[in-house]
Amino acid sequence: MLPRLYPIIDPDLLPGSGDQATCVTAFARELVQGGATLLQYRNKTGSGRQMLSDARELRRDLGRKVRLIMNDRADLCLAAGFDGVHVGQEDLLPESARAVVGDGLWVGVSTHSVAQVIEADKTSADYIAIGPVFATTSKLNPDPVVGLEGVRAARAATRKPLAAIGGITRANCVSVIDAGADSVAVISDLVHDPAKSVAAFLRVLG
Repeated sequence: MLPRLYPIIDPDLLPGSGDQATCVTAFARELVQGGATLLQYRNKTGSGRQMLSDARELRRDLGRKVRLIMNDRADLCLAAGFDGVHVGQEDLLPESARAVVGDGLWVGVSTHSVAQVIEADKTSADYIAIGPVFATTSKLNPDPVVGLEGVRAARAATRKPLAAIGGITRANCVSVIDAGADSVAVISDLVHDPAKSVAAFLRVLG
């Protein structure tokens, strides 16, 4: 269900200037050119209006050739015509998100411990994310690193598709898959030369 690579687009981390929606869409287009089939839009600092503008432009530009996931905001997921929503431990509960988006869209949930994985496994979430696997710079206040052992423990605790996130690069991604993840979610290591970076990840991941 989950592709090996799960790119996450964070406007705050993108280089360049000008209209944000244009920058976000251009970046996403390159990710797709490199072979990405699933993208998450994550914006922790923007207004709801800006997020919706970015999201609608992504959907319009990319069409239906890629699955788009909205971070946190189930309402904006629907408003932008996205394919699912991803919620964290401080956001909507998975069942609350499900009540908003319905049964036809994906719901993903972030976890940071085996206990949280076990709880998420009981919900209707379509997939579970575990992390941070390694130290990460893409969050201001990251949760404690779970390491590869955390991925192995998460794999043992659920049969749902498992995405791993946090400090994952081309150099360490295979070890994460070997530990039991179905997919690696990547932010920082895709920012520069995104099309080539995605293609390189996919070659490494096989």
